[in-house]
Amino acid sequence: MLRFCAFATALVATPAFAANYTKINDKAEFVKLVNGKTLTRPLVKLQVSSAGSIKGRGATWDVEGKWTWKNGYFCRNLNWGGTELGYNCQEVGLSNGKVRFTSDQGTGDSAEFKLR
Repeated sequence: MLRFCAFATALVATPAFAANYTKINDKAEFVKLVNGKTLTRPLVKLQVSSAGSIKGRGATWDVEGKWTWKNGYFCRNLNWGGTELGYNCQEVGLSNGKVRFTSDQGTGDSAEFKLR
């Protein structure tokens, strides 16, 4: 449980109103944005492939998952250090070289990543 709390804390970001984000509306636009890049934030580094995989590290544990694009949302299923984090469709936004994922189709918590 402690691992889950640490990872969840690492993914918590500022409220949605903190910056002006441009919503990413389609898969091709999203793939162009993340292709060949690493998404980073404190304690987290992820690669999101155009083929639909997610790989990386969160704190000291591996993160693996799969993603698809459905109706304008990034829908993913993640496993973090052996713990299933579940399926969720997220709104994706871009602002000043940062990408923000907002859970529950844009109504939930957000996580902001730098693109490197």
